[in-house]
Amino acid sequence: MAEHGKDISHDEELDGYQKLDLYNPERVGRIAALYAGILKEIGESTEREGLLKTPERAAKAIQFLTHGNDLDPVGILNSAKFREDYQQMVIVKDIELYSLCEHHLLPFFGKVHVAYIPSRYIVGLSKIPRVVDAFSRRLQVQERLTTQIRDCIQETLDPLGVAVVIEAQHLCMQMRGVQKQNSVTTTSAFTGEFENDRTRSEFISLIRKHER
Repeated sequence: MAEHGKDISHDEELDGYQKLDLYNPERVGRIAALYAGILKEIGESTEREGLLKTPERAAKAIQFLTHGNDLDPVGILNSAKFREDYQQMVIVKDIELYSLCEHHLLPFFGKVHVAYIPSRYIVGLSKIPRVVDAFSRRLQVQERLTTQIRDCIQETLDPLGVAVVIEAQHLCMQMRGVQKQNSVTTTSAFTGEFENDRTRSEFISLIRKHER
């Protein structure tokens, strides 16, 4: 991700191949300076060997972890939207989720299960995980993330219904605060046919199938 387009800021030879980091060097420099200040404030020295490049690495990492701000989820779906006479449930389950909690800037991670019932359009299956990434690679809360995925699919494909379930672990609960390492947060959002008990129960049954 880069400001005003992608600029190559750093090349290096690694095991016989060239690694290219595509970041705007001026933006990296500004963010790195802020991270260096934080390290000093917590009593660290940016002069010691292990931290010499940490501000720059952290600057690139935070840009990658929030690059969803530069993605267009609607455009992702429209890029592979097809007319099709199919009106049965389509499920993409166990989509890996990685995001950052906006309250503490700590990760939360888990799985997303998405289903929709087409009315006129279907979408390429790989686009649903891409939509999940587009919304999750931002500063987020799980509740908002759930409804954003649901609403994007509903508004773009106009299906008979959409279902989204997210199961995630939050490091802001596990590493700090209440420090409950085994807690899992589940959120769900439904539209249309999935607000019907029978359809919703079928969806839940299918995403739970084969779980141990």
